[in-house]
Amino acid sequence: MGFALPRFRTSLGVLAVAAMACGPAVAAATVPFLPHQALYDLSLVKSRGSNPVNSARGRILYNFSGNACEGYTSEFRQVSELEIGEGKMMLSDLRSTSWEDGAGKSYRFKIETRTNDSDPAPVDGIAERTGDHITVKLKQPENKTFTIDGATVFPTEQIQRIIAAAKEGKSLLELTVYDGSDNGEKIYNTLTVIGQQVPADKTVASPDPSTENDQMKSLARWPVTVSYYDRDAKAKEGEQTPVYAMSFELYENGVSRALVLDYNDFVISGTMGKFDIKDAKPCN
Repeated sequence: MGFALPRFRTSLGVLAVAAMACGPAVAAATVPFLPHQALYDLSLVKSRGSNPVNSARGRILYNFSGNACEGYTSEFRQVSELEIGEGKMMLSDLRSTSWEDGAGKSYRFKIETRTNDSDPAPVDGIAERTGDHITVKLKQPENKTFTIDGATVFPTEQIQRIIAAAKEGKSLLELTVYDGSDNGEKIYNTLTVIGQQVPADKTVASPDPSTENDQMKSLARWPVTVSYYDRDAKAKEGEQTPVYAMSFELYENGVSRALVLDYNDFVISGTMGKFDIKDAKPCN
């Protein structure tokens, strides 16, 4: 068997991201997004595959900074260890650094994944939006240039649109997303389901540093589930199940809590263990 842990997207940026500087959806996003660092502890919720995962543990460390004028920078690391039967362990280490233009026109990314003792698998590239298309130039894993549909969004814009849709009272949002994952050529169709806004005074069953922070208590947040579908597989197979899905509570300032990562064969929860707010640089 060969489990692979897909990248936890900031698409989860789903973590901290910021609204674009312009565009029709921005009007609903009035709360500045928060530069911060968040640490999430991973644990196994359940295993449902024919080759069960007996245990899982790990951490996600996420750093976000920037503004609409200078663009947004995110640094992400996910280390996960799975016990996959008969005492076999699989260690996955993913590191990612990305920068996205405030208007969603440019996206730079460097991603490195390593499984057990294998050599690291790097992806390095830049995507530029021009007119009705996006040109992607990869340096690694090989030099390659290709174009994708201009309706595709990058991770920061994806989160911005989810928040804007939530503020407009929408419950469904479909987007095509490119974030440079896998070999740098993967494009996902996504379906986002947005629940009713969580009242600010609602008692939290499992508090964490975000719910206990005075700066966060007055902010709106929504339960969100984002399902990722392989765009190419959909064309071949018709109806399909998602490659994976992510559920979380998303604050209007871009912070996410109560993560649940569903990889079909198994489900992992991510509990926020640490939350540090960074100094915000105003956009002039």
